[in-house]
Amino acid sequence: MFVSFFPQPKLFFSSAAIWSLAAILFWFFGGEQLGGLVGLPPAAADAAPIIGIAVLVSKPFLWFYIYFALCVAIFYAFWSWYSPHPWQRWSILMTAVILFFIYFNVQVSVAVNAWYGPFFDYVQGLMSGTGKSTNGEFYTGLADFSWLALVGMNVQVVNAFIVSHWIFRWRTAMNNYFIENWSRLRHIEGASQRIQEDTMRFSQIMEDLGSSFVQSIMTLIAFLPVMIQLQAHISELPIIGAIPQPLVVAALAWCLFGTISVMIAGLKLPGLQFRNQRVEAAYRKELVYGEDHADRAQPATTAELFANVRHNYFRLYFHYIYFNVVRYTYLQADNIFSLLILGPSLVAHKITFGALNQISNAFGKVTGSLQFLLTSWSTIVELQSVHKRLRAFEATLEGEPLPDIDQRYLARQGAEDPA
Repeated sequence: MFVSFFPQPKLFFSSAAIWSLAAILFWFFGGEQLGGLVGLPPAAADAAPIIGIAVLVSKPFLWFYIYFALCVAIFYAFWSWYSPHPWQRWSILMTAVILFFIYFNVQVSVAVNAWYGPFFDYVQGLMSGTGKSTNGEFYTGLADFSWLALVGMNVQVVNAFIVSHWIFRWRTAMNNYFIENWSRLRHIEGASQRIQEDTMRFSQIMEDLGSSFVQSIMTLIAFLPVMIQLQAHISELPIIGAIPQPLVVAALAWCLFGTISVMIAGLKLPGLQFRNQRVEAAYRKELVYGEDHADRAQPATTAELFANVRHNYFRLYFHYIYFNVVRYTYLQADNIFSLLILGPSLVAHKITFGALNQISNAFGKVTGSLQFLLTSWSTIVELQSVHKRLRAFEATLEGEPLPDIDQRYLARQGAEDPA
């Protein structure tokens, strides 16, 4: 699944994680200041925040774009030299492009959150009659949001297009790798299904799950500092009272509670999904044999195999009852949780309308990113099932030294244009 698309996967992912961590730490401990050498210094500590689309082309942001490109170029150059791979343009460069677009859209969300404060305070003034304005000023404020939404929407569309192509390239690499070794795999039960259907499902799930996971991590990184700044408006939490970092503590505790609850409720689901796939494969295989052999797929046999399918599905549906009860109860409670913890500050008149919108939005972004496992658990269960089948499939190829197999595969792939 991985060696076909990534160069030396274990070392590659380890080096990517270490390089990313080093780049992040260097940025925060001096790299951000280096932009001043090229006329792109960081924003002054006492500078007023930039509201609207202009923040995305401000000097600090331009320097970050350059810094990100340099880090990617160095990493790509190293792997191109150390371990060339026919799919390295997609597995390294296009991965970096996707990560950048996800980061950019997260920053659009941060910019929208910054717009909420002054605009809704302005609206509150209009509603209470304490503020004066013109139609032009009102629509100018809306235009700031419109530009952010328009740019974010178009970037998201472009990124979705690139991700779809990136995932299909990965599926192509897996398909070519398995076909290269078809003579050793063809005797395995369901070999054709695993190459055609399982690689397709694996790539489709990774497209949805991978993008969501990366976006959740970046959203958490981007919005935690925003929430820390906004919690100056919060005096205390219900029942608990005044504590340090109240919003962060509340978000972490709430999401940890929800994630653990859903994980416990869904503990049996991966194994049940895997059993379902096995009985489905056995039923499908008998029907396929029946297409070519009159003595196969007889009513008694197919009835027994389908009864196994029915039994497994009904058992899965039963276990999903309590899983969904836990999941949907938590998600419904999550809709009002931010208002629940803001209650004492609202009653004490310590939050304006703009601050309320900013805090609610930031809190929702942080909890949403922390609830990744909760909201994606069903998809993760399906991915685990597909991964188990493909790993069992790949185990056949591990009977011989893989480097030799890989070199034959890469040599043949290198003669083609992987793009």
